[in-house]
Amino acid sequence: QAQLVESGGGLVQAGGSLRLYCKASGIPFPISTMGWYRQAPGKQRELVATITRGGSPTYADSVKGRFTISRDNYENTVSLQMNDLKPEDTAVYYCNAWRTSTIYWGQGTQVTVSS
Repeated sequence: QAQLVESGGGLVQAGGSLRLYCKASGIPFPISTMGWYRQAPGKQRELVATITRGGSPTYADSVKGRFTISRDNYENTVSLQMNDLKPEDTAVYYCNAWRTSTIYWGQGTQVTVSS
């Protein structure tokens, strides 16, 4: 059974850091692009960052210079290092993984940044 499990969310003060972690299992080899999205209350889900199997990252303008995405193809994991967090980063963060035309999603992890 395909599954993505996120961890690492929590409550942090503005200016602080968190690292999100996502482990994929049960997805047929190879996984291509992996990424992180987020959804704040009352807003649509939006892209945060993606990374190709070859390691090329893409970031939303709002997180460039503060967030870093990385992955381990052997372990089928993707991580998101978040620095200099702001209250507007508060959201549920979801990881996803692409395999040909199928997208797999995790259940999400809450990140709350207090001012």
